[in-house]
Amino acid sequence: MSSLIGPVTRALTVSGALAAASLAVAHAAPALSALNAVRPWLTPELCGYGDPDHVALTFDDGPDRASTPYFLRELDRAGIRATFFLLGRMLVRDPGLGRELVAAGHEIAVHGYEHRCLLVRSPGAVRDDIARGLDVISDLTGTHPVWYRPPYGVLTAGALAAARELELTPVLWSAWGRDWTATATPDSVHRTVTRRLAGGGTVLLHDTDCTAAPGSWRSTLGALPRLIDACHARGLNLGPLREHRSAATATV
Repeated sequence: MSSLIGPVTRALTVSGALAAASLAVAHAAPALSALNAVRPWLTPELCGYGDPDHVALTFDDGPDRASTPYFLRELDRAGIRATFFLLGRMLVRDPGLGRELVAAGHEIAVHGYEHRCLLVRSPGAVRDDIARGLDVISDLTGTHPVWYRPPYGVLTAGALAAARELELTPVLWSAWGRDWTATATPDSVHRTVTRRLAGGGTVLLHDTDCTAAPGSWRSTLGALPRLIDACHARGLNLGPLREHRSAATATV
């Protein structure tokens, strides 16, 4: 009997390793949706596609008193409303700014509480982070968000399960500005967005540099008027996600 112990132990070890590997793959598989090149084919519903004559304008990582008010003024000047994906930890620092967003007619959505990649967090920690962010945003702004976007656009199986439980709809983007980098300029942000801009798309920008290169938000702000003009020149309306997805186009 003792002669079997070694082979059995090795077999159990291999089996356990394979099971752990399978769980890791299942946990991480949704993260492929973060890749711009494959998302339209793998998970088109996550791109935020909506009505073909409309573009959803979204901002991540705020609110931030050092930068967000500049975006509010520019959007108000243009008569545009947008969707702001808020971080709970940023809102706690300035609840009044969150209420200003709502009072100005903008839509509030959930970006989580902390800005940490979900791949390095357990399903329980992911669920707690999303729920905490949702609770803080709901309590401090007096609104109940319906959209969720994960940090870095990286989803996991745990995040999808938590969003479903919390009645949040995950949404990423179809065009972005790469506006978080130190080398971003108003011209580069404008070119990068418009390269992929199309009716029915969702644009990702950032109204703060709290998780980006210092001062990068200024490039986003500088590009914003031109982006608005580019949409209008193509006959596209700009607005929040709540105006973007009719019953006929909403699929998630």
